[in-house]
Amino acid sequence: MPLSVADFLNQAEFLPVIDVRSPGEFAHAHLPGAVNIPLFDNEERALVGTKYKQAGKDAAVLLGLDLIGTKMSGFVRQSRKLNPTGKEVLVHCWRGGMRSGSFAWLLNTAGIKATTLVGGYKAYRNTVLDAFTEPRNLIILGGKTGSGKTDILKQLAEQGEQIIDLEALAHHKGSSYGAIGQLPQPSTEQFENVLFEVWRKLDHTKRIWLEDESRNVGSCFIPMALWVQMRTAPVAFVDVPKSVRVERLVREYTGIDHTLLVEATERIRKRLGGKVTKDALDALTQNDYATVADLTLDYYDKAYLHGLSQRDQAMVNKLEITADEPAQTAGQLIEWADGYEAPVTSSSHSFA
Repeated sequence: MPLSVADFLNQAEFLPVIDVRSPGEFAHAHLPGAVNIPLFDNEERALVGTKYKQAGKDAAVLLGLDLIGTKMSGFVRQSRKLNPTGKEVLVHCWRGGMRSGSFAWLLNTAGIKATTLVGGYKAYRNTVLDAFTEPRNLIILGGKTGSGKTDILKQLAEQGEQIIDLEALAHHKGSSYGAIGQLPQPSTEQFENVLFEVWRKLDHTKRIWLEDESRNVGSCFIPMALWVQMRTAPVAFVDVPKSVRVERLVREYTGIDHTLLVEATERIRKRLGGKVTKDALDALTQNDYATVADLTLDYYDKAYLHGLSQRDQAMVNKLEITADEPAQTAGQLIEWADGYEAPVTSSSHSFA
């Protein structure tokens, strides 16, 4: 019997998931951990779709059977390798229709228990987007560029807090320099899928820490429903001196291919201005990373503070720190959060 999205995902914790959509569909976005065994390749899928439009369902079905006839034994062999002892798998296509149904029938006939997903990947995607509308107890970790927010998040996790590292999921650190040293970014749809995997496994009754981000992290966009929650959540703003942040950025970017640094600097030329851009590029040629960081931080600090000013200032809570000690900072943040109560006035708050 086909499974609901919730039951399918529960079963997917210990059973292989086979996505029988075309390679192009799978490459764009898929269930995290799923394996693509396409019933049709990209060209074949287009041919069947065209046949359906021109000649109807029956003609499309016959064409599909012709295309997969010689591939059926391969489907069984590939599927069997995924669970050679248990001989049980989960299967889905786009809408939970003929592709997954036919594939599951074949596997069941061959002695492999195959269960499909009601509504297919489309139903899963609806579940993904709906999930972010559920209210959660969010706390936003704020701070200017170079404050070490990612390391602080990791330390919060080490000390027992729930976190979502959006930048890690998006493979991007947020700034023009954010793609350097990262894997290629996923599509926004795939970013939403992997974010949902984290989101759904967190304890709804406990607080969740996220880094303060723009709506987009590189080319990936945060789901609007989650973004709205983030913008109205309390902010723990770690205020780190510029000199400390420059030191951190120098450590992070020393040794990186200068071509990548030059390209990243050129991308924000209009925002930096011609003279600042020239000075930063000149400093790069001298391996003077501190000057580059100092110059670019002027722009990034103004941009961040502008975004912070758009929030309800009663929800912005400042922690002034002087040393780059993520574990110590995380401890202070937890102590503050344990005693935090949402404000009822428009006055701003600070803590030390």
